[in-house]
Amino acid sequence: MSVKLRLTIMSFLEFAVWGAYLTSMGNYLGSVGLGPKIGLFYAMQGIVSIFMPAIMGIVADRWIPVQRLLGLNHLLAAIFMFATGYYGYTAGDNVDFTTIFTLYSISVAFFMPTIALSNSTAYTILKQNNLDTIKAFPPIRTFGTVGFIVAMLFVNFSGFKDGAFTFNFSSDPTFVSFQSDYFQFFVSGVLGVILFLFSFVLPNCAINKSSEKQSISDAFGLKAFALFKDRKMAIFFVFSMLLGVSLQITNGYANPFITTFKDVPAYANTWGASNANALISLSQVSETLCILLIPFFLKRFGIKIVMLMAMIGWVLRFGLFGLGDPGSGVWMFVLSMIVYGIAFDFFNVSGSLYVDKETNEEIRSSAQGVFMMMTNGFGATIGMLIAQYIVNHYVYSHPNDLEMQLEGWRHSWFIFAGYALVVTILFAIIFKYKHNPNELDEIKH
Repeated sequence: MSVKLRLTIMSFLEFAVWGAYLTSMGNYLGSVGLGPKIGLFYAMQGIVSIFMPAIMGIVADRWIPVQRLLGLNHLLAAIFMFATGYYGYTAGDNVDFTTIFTLYSISVAFFMPTIALSNSTAYTILKQNNLDTIKAFPPIRTFGTVGFIVAMLFVNFSGFKDGAFTFNFSSDPTFVSFQSDYFQFFVSGVLGVILFLFSFVLPNCAINKSSEKQSISDAFGLKAFALFKDRKMAIFFVFSMLLGVSLQITNGYANPFITTFKDVPAYANTWGASNANALISLSQVSETLCILLIPFFLKRFGIKIVMLMAMIGWVLRFGLFGLGDPGSGVWMFVLSMIVYGIAFDFFNVSGSLYVDKETNEEIRSSAQGVFMMMTNGFGATIGMLIAQYIVNHYVYSHPNDLEMQLEGWRHSWFIFAGYALVVTILFAIIFKYKHNPNELDEIKH
């Protein structure tokens, strides 16, 4: 098996583990009465992203080969994800928030660092085999998104996300049946164990045996915070955090929102209302395709314009949710999924390239860590907590009034769209950047 194929399988499994539950978990939480707590579950991913990747990075640098640590983290994450699913099975509709949140939080604490560990594994192995990471890595990473989509669709059409399955444990006609919403956690756990086992066929990545040890400050990338002394970089990082607020909102709430239409007679039998996860998977398809557009748009328009396009993408992403429905307005949902690729990729990838271009080699990796911390850490955490408050106020405060809930969802999406629009306008005015037509070439070299 070639090195590229092994890394491609690794990437596929890495994001399939996440895709099994990320967009459908909100439905399960709502079905067991934890709808008002959805934001906390997604915010936890941001909280652990602030410190766990740095801790695991130190371990990988000093004691355990990165590919082995990747596998061990997935095994531990899978164990606690299995525990989350098993607790959901045994508790039925009487799920205790503290218990399931604790099990889930421990699982994601081990999973979130694996995103960085898988990237480090791929970069290291490619370099060991004298392969150009710029050319070889993007196709490998693209299969990560494919894995995410496949896991989403499997959970959607298997019925694991909405309790469509019943399981016969006895030959007795009065067989045991139960809701299978929690089975999405088992699917994730199985994929995690498979990746743990697969990590043993990955080439070994040598531990850094340099006698020069990093300080704790260096290991956590704190030196890169000196970039905030540069006004332009400080503005960029602040806006990265402000836009990062939007990152997890639709992951947490798009599925419960679309599924709400199943209780409306006019939409009950529509494909969109019954297959929210499959509909949302179009977002990941768009993401895969938009990655290929980034080099052209960066070279033609520059980083500031590309970032503005991403911000406008978020305005449309939220606004179209507020205007659409699974019936005659389903085209708005589909369009919202299409613009997600621009909203997500143009922000994350172009932002990462900008940080790479504007920092020197000594702190380049740490600066990328600051960028991720500001977006997926602080930004996403703050965003989900605020989103939870808004959705609880407008939606879940009306548990027995479907009409008020739907109206509340629309209000919520328009608030999110309004926020993204304000950030867009401020960024256009405050962030100053002169485009260099050869910018992309400079970044590559």
